[in-house]
Amino acid sequence: MSLLILASAGHGADAVPIVLLTLAFVLVSAKLAGELFARVGQPAVLGELVVGIVLGNLALAGGPEMHALAQNESFSVLAELGAILLLFHVGLESTPREMMAVGGRATLVAVVGVVTPMLLGFGVGEMMRPRESLMFHAFLGAMLCATSVGITARVLKDAGALRTPFARIILGAAVIDDVLGLLVLAVISGIITAAATGTTLSLGAVVLIVVKAFAFLVGALVVGSVLSPRIFRTALALRSAGIVQALSLSFCFGLSYLAMVAGLAPIVGAFAAGLVLEEAHFEAHVERGERSLHESLEPLIGLLVPVFFVRMGMLVDVGSFANPSVLGFAAVLTLAAIVGKWACALAVPRGMSGLVVGLGMMPRGEVGLIFAGIGAQLVLEGRPVVDVGTYAAAVFMVVATTMATPPALVWAIRRSAPTSVPVAGGGARTPTKEAP
Repeated sequence: MSLLILASAGHGADAVPIVLLTLAFVLVSAKLAGELFARVGQPAVLGELVVGIVLGNLALAGGPEMHALAQNESFSVLAELGAILLLFHVGLESTPREMMAVGGRATLVAVVGVVTPMLLGFGVGEMMRPRESLMFHAFLGAMLCATSVGITARVLKDAGALRTPFARIILGAAVIDDVLGLLVLAVISGIITAAATGTTLSLGAVVLIVVKAFAFLVGALVVGSVLSPRIFRTALALRSAGIVQALSLSFCFGLSYLAMVAGLAPIVGAFAAGLVLEEAHFEAHVERGERSLHESLEPLIGLLVPVFFVRMGMLVDVGSFANPSVLGFAAVLTLAAIVGKWACALAVPRGMSGLVVGLGMMPRGEVGLIFAGIGAQLVLEGRPVVDVGTYAAAVFMVVATTMATPPALVWAIRRSAPTSVPVAGGGARTPTKEAP
């Protein structure tokens, strides 16, 4: 009954009780579903997504219509903050120095892992939706190019393979892959936004959008790398608790805002902020008793990121799969997503398992969902770039690649095990040759 009342609340209703009841239900159900999926060897994030899909389609089983809740402004803002924090956290896992140090081979793997899925996604759009605009086809390709390395990193860790050369290639390539994917998103979104306003796009205008996106990311990294250590050193004079968290979040939200001012998605700024901040910047704060940034972010991430995934699931119209064309489109899109990342095997060094690298780059996860969500908000010729059927197909692709990766990657690692050298303690050590 509470859900029925909640679902029927319109935009003009008092937002506070709606948000309170929504958070109470969403957080518990997302956690329980995440635990269930984790126990069967799947990422917890899939459980959160499934909760959203179930909630968003209760009407099909005679339950309340939840569309009003999914579109509620307060709920949407919380979900958007969850996406920003998620990309901030992804950026924190790497630094500009590490990006520069991954080597030419990882960079080549990343480039292949972006270009090939984009071309395949564009081709799927041309083949399956020939009447749609070129921008739709381009955005379809952009949705396929981002890799969710968190899932792969967990599998590599559980398999004791994090120190292997192929793991370094995968993790290094995935970071560059994220940067390239966000640049692609920024450029295509900028072109679509300009076209939606009736602006005539010459070659020079397109080049300007590309340069603006690249300049913002590079400028944020350079300026942020110079300023952030100084800001944290200056902040040592402040004795208030939580200064690390406050400064870091302000930096994240500030860059997210500047990204929006520059005409880019706020997640681009959040990712750049995460890349810039390093543990060394606030070591002195931690030594005097402050919590580390990762520790201080955990409560916020635990609160807002599940809201994002549940809302993304609520936007999926399961009924659209009753249309054979949508189901076929989802299957072909998923195949293109898989093959596009398997192409990374062509760029690995000789003597290294290309199958392992290709499978490691395969999952789309949270970044693919964010791309799809942004496409659903972009409007071209009076309708969303990513319509209901395409969004459902994109979520199908994300779930399929995310669920298929762990068992397939474990199998591929075991298959390549004979090339490893056994070491004491039951582990394995790969040959001493380093990846270029």
